Amino acid sequence: MPIPKVQKLFQKTFFGIFSMFGVIGFSTSVLCVYTVDTHLSAEYESNSRDIAKTIADSSVDILLNRDLATLQSLIDQFVEIQGISYIYITDETGTFLAHTFVPGLPEVIRQSDPSNTDTVERNLPGMGDFVEVGSPILAGVGGAVHVGMDTGLVALKIQRAIGQQIYLFSTVFIIGVFAAVWFVNLAAKPLGELLGYAVALAKDGAKAPPSDSLLRRNDEAGQLARLLLHCAGFTDADNKRGVAAPGEAR
Repeated sequence: MPIPKVQKLFQKTFFGIFSMFGVIGFSTSVLCVYTVDTHLSAEYESNSRDIAKTIADSSVDILLNRDLATLQSLIDQFVEIQGISYIYITDETGTFLAHTFVPGLPEVIRQSDPSNTDTVERNLPGMGDFVEVGSPILAGVGGAVHVGMDTGLVALKIQRAIGQQIYLFSTVFIIGVFAAVWFVNLAAKPLGELLGYAVALAKDGAKAPPSDSLLRRNDEAGQLARLLLHCAGFTDADNKRGVAAPGEAR
């Protein structure tokens, strides 16, 4: 369906409407990305810390008994949770007791400080980007549990959120364009009638065309039409009867 032509007088207004839609769409997208990224990252980090603390609390007896098979089974269960990519446990000396890496520990993990339980951003070659959190076992005396979450999952959810937002905004934008064109042309219609009326009045020897609908308007277009009629030497009553302008033949 072709878009109706917009009067030149309203083209700047129409451009302003488009610009407003663009600014709203851009600012909303930026805010949505920031909000989703911040909230999801904080949520995943909090969940990962809870999991690390749960494993640390549960592994005390296992470590005391040196039952590494049970320890490995414990962390294998938690790594199946969505967002958790890897888990590894070290003792107080920094020795790796159990981990979920296959086939072995990445060199980046081996060279890291096993006693550091702060939030760390890691890039593991061949695996991707991760955020790692940790929890000490027995206040660090028994070692530490480290849990890594995949930041790619957060990025995927952000893309989904943005995709849904773009779909909604596109629908509103298309409807808004046609609505804006209709309203602008609705406002421009009286001006077109007024222009035609002014041209007819300006022609030499022409009778003033009947334009009751325009003259009866109580807005600016009606006021200008009555002013033009007065300047042309007609009265409103003469116009209704189709009387010629002064000096013209009837």
